[in-house]
Amino acid sequence: MSEWWTYSLSDFLLFSPRTYYRLFELYNVAIWPLQIVGLALGVAIVGLLLRDVAWRGRAIAAALAACWLWVAWAYFQKRYETINWAAGYFAVGFAIEALLLVWSGIVLDRLRFRPSLDLAGLAALCIFLFALFVHPLIGPLFGRPWLQVELFGVAPDPTVVATLGVLVAGHRPHWDLLVIPLVWCAISGATLWTMQSPDALVMPVVAALALVLAGWKTLRPRLASP
Repeated sequence: MSEWWTYSLSDFLLFSPRTYYRLFELYNVAIWPLQIVGLALGVAIVGLLLRDVAWRGRAIAAALAACWLWVAWAYFQKRYETINWAAGYFAVGFAIEALLLVWSGIVLDRLRFRPSLDLAGLAALCIFLFALFVHPLIGPLFGRPWLQVELFGVAPDPTVVATLGVLVAGHRPHWDLLVIPLVWCAISGATLWTMQSPDALVMPVVAALALVLAGWKTLRPRLASP
C-alpha cells in the first residue's frame, strides 16, 4: 500500500469536472422556476439592507435560513449525494446554519444593522451584490453553458457568499454564524482547485475578505477606546 503522504487532493476526488457541472444543469432544469424566487429574495435582502426598518434583521435572517435549508435538502441531499458520499455531511452543516440563523436572527433578534452603512458595510454590500449578480456569470464567462449557472438561494456557493456579506454588514461580527460559511468556502475552494477550475480562488478570497472585515469590526471598538 502506498504511503498516505504520496496522495494528492485529486486522488480523493470522486467525480470529474464534467459530472460536477452537469449536476448543476440537471438541478437547474428540475427546480425551474425557483431560481427566480431566489433572485427575488436576494433583491429583497438588498432593499432591506438599505432601509432602516425595525424588523429587517428578522426578515433577512428568515430569508437566508430558508435558502440554506433549501440548499441542504434539494441540492446536497437530493442531488450532490449521488456523486459525493460526503454530501450528507454538507447537508447537515447547511441545515445547522439555517437553524442558527433562525435562533440568532429571528428568535433572539441579534442580526442588527447600523442606520447607515459605514465603510465595512459598503464592502459587505458589495460582497452581497457580487454573489447575486456577478458570481452567476463566472461559469458562462469560462465557457460553461448557461444551464449550469449557480444562483443565490438555490446553489451553495453564491448563497454562502451572500450570507457572508450580510453577516459582515451587521453592527457587530457574528462569529457563531460565520464558522460554517467560512468552512464551506475552504471546502468549495479545495474542490474547484482539485478540478483545476479557473474560479477556484473565488471562495477563499471572499472568505479572507470577510475575515478581515469581521476582524476589523471586532478590533475597532478596542482601538477607539482610550
